[in-house]
Amino acid sequence: MTDWLLANPQAGGDERNEGFWREHLAKVGLDGVRGCDLDRLDWVREVMPGDRILVAGGDGSVNRAAGLCLETGATLAVLPSGTANDFFRNLGIDNDPEAICQALVEYSPHPVDVAALDGGLCLNVVHIGLGTMPARDASANGDAKKRLGQLSYLFSLARRVFSRRGFRATITTDTATVAGRWLSIAIANGGYFGGGSKVPGASLTNGELVVIAVRPASVLTLMSAFITTRFLGRTPKDEKTVVKLTWPHCRVTTRHVKTVTVDGDVAGKTPVAVTCRPGSLKVIGAFGENA
Repeated sequence: MTDWLLANPQAGGDERNEGFWREHLAKVGLDGVRGCDLDRLDWVREVMPGDRILVAGGDGSVNRAAGLCLETGATLAVLPSGTANDFFRNLGIDNDPEAICQALVEYSPHPVDVAALDGGLCLNVVHIGLGTMPARDASANGDAKKRLGQLSYLFSLARRVFSRRGFRATITTDTATVAGRWLSIAIANGGYFGGGSKVPGASLTNGELVVIAVRPASVLTLMSAFITTRFLGRTPKDEKTVVKLTWPHCRVTTRHVKTVTVDGDVAGKTPVAVTCRPGSLKVIGAFGENA
């Protein structure tokens, strides 16, 4: 088995860089790690099933590394080094360098779900509407994201929630169709987005997608819905504001073309169809017998 260290120097700050992780990996006996990067992919030809790709970066880098793991049969291991690190939050490992590296020694690979869509995959959340704004702001002003970290997501949303009237869209699953005007539509595979916001009912191992769609409402109502979702871990009971659907497949069509983001990066335009692929990715994490 070969360990490949895939480090993104642009992710987050400069603290958790390649040298940082090599030092901590060596402490647990992993000092023969091979370096690689996303700009030159010739190394991928050498990756064998059973190898591990250790990705030091944010959710965007983790998404790309997951695609390489699916292509080669390798196992994904996350060394969280980005702003949000939402996929890592699903893995049940403390965000402590010693604990993370020790998990590589102690834990076996575990299968988790990914969400497939045109041209790629999603580990965390597909966003349409208001939820795309942080990623679009980060593309336009990366310095703010580095300075403010996770707060940049909240500031970006807060600036726009007062001025958005929403957009017309239809959400279709195998058993339900819901149409209307929405502020935001989130299609979740993992349980977190935006630097720690919990998606109620979402899990990497349940074989389903969770769709959370938010309708335009008063600021007070939206704040109440946010608090209920973020801090109580459930969606509001009043479906006039928030609609929740759970199914392995969904499709979103919009009256006007809208931007789609995947795992915090701009990925395309509507319409978009998303399908859960249960247990298709192997990861290192504290699941079941590993915990």
